[in-house]
Amino acid sequence: MSGHGFHVHGPHDHELEHAQQGGGHGDSGGMINQIAMFTAIVATVGALFGYMGGATQANAGLYKNNAAIKKTEASNQWNFFQAKSTKQSLAELARDLAPDDKKAGYQVKIERYEKEKNEIKLVADKLEADATEWDKKSDDQMHQHHRWAQSTTVLQVCIALAAIALLTKKKWLEYAMFAAGGIGLIVGALAALHI
Repeated sequence: MSGHGFHVHGPHDHELEHAQQGGGHGDSGGMINQIAMFTAIVATVGALFGYMGGATQANAGLYKNNAAIKKTEASNQWNFFQAKSTKQSLAELARDLAPDDKKAGYQVKIERYEKEKNEIKLVADKLEADATEWDKKSDDQMHQHHRWAQSTTVLQVCIALAAIALLTKKKWLEYAMFAAGGIGLIVGALAALHI
């Protein structure tokens, strides 16, 4: 190079300038940029999907816990129902064995126990229905969690393929990376749609 306006490029200088401008011989510069950009996008989407997977798993656990609480409350009601049934049976036995002048008093107790049992049964049935509903919500959340986890896993495979494609500069690995990324996004969409 000369300071008086005369400039001579060597082959090496030309390659350096071309590389700085994002070019280069072959498609390796474009391939690298394309893979790098795709990897950054996939990693971001994968992080979001991973968060959603964790959130749905936590929800599933909370919903299962709510189902267990409702089942316990229903069991308590059924125990109360059974106690009232026992008292009613004893009152019926006492009524049958009592002299005629005392039978009316036992009949009042029997009717009261029957009414209380029916009220308790309504509460117990409602609690069992609530428990079943919480179980279903938990199962739905676990299904969605599995979808998020599947999507995140496929996106992680996509990132691994991207690294291998960068190292080997194999075009077919780049295509495999794009395919894996697409599959991961599709499975993530299924998770978002609760499918």
